[in-house]
Formats: sequence, C-alpha cells, structure tokens
Amino acid sequence: MTTVVNNPAPQTPAPEGRDRGGTGFLIGVIILVLFLGVVLYFAIPAIKNMGPIQLNIPAVNVPAPQIIVPDKINVETTTTPTQ
Repeated sequence: MTTVVNNPAPQTPAPEGRDRGGTGFLIGVIILVLFLGVVLYFAIPAIKNMGPIQLNIPAVNVPAPQIIVPDKINVETTTTPTQ
C-alpha cells in the first residue's frame, strides 16, 4: 500500500514592483492616525465646554407608612387530641 502526499507547487516570488505586503498596513495606520486626530480635534473642545451633569429629580411628597408593632405578642399553641 502506498501513501501519496500531494504537496502544493512551490510559490514563485512576486516580481519587482508588485510586492505590496506593507503598503496596506501603512495606509491603514495613516488612516487611523488621521481619524484619531480629527476625533481629538473636535472632542477635546467639546469635553472642555461641557459643564457638570445636572439631574433634576423632583421631590415626591409621599408620607411615611405608619407601622404599629404591639408590645407583647401572644404565641400560645394548643393541640387538640384527635381520636
């Protein structure tokens, strides 16, 4: 019994001028830096001009509940015999 291993054909290196391995990464980094710059340019003044957060919670006039607790609690248990 024979085992056949199919290896892919060897890849030939890209011709000069067609190797774009780092170009996409560089463009992505530049776009990210520009985006962060624009966000910070507009966000820092907006945050600086914001005042403290003011919450207006209206007072609700609900009377406290009246709870009456007796001084003495009678806990007597009586059992009735069953016949």
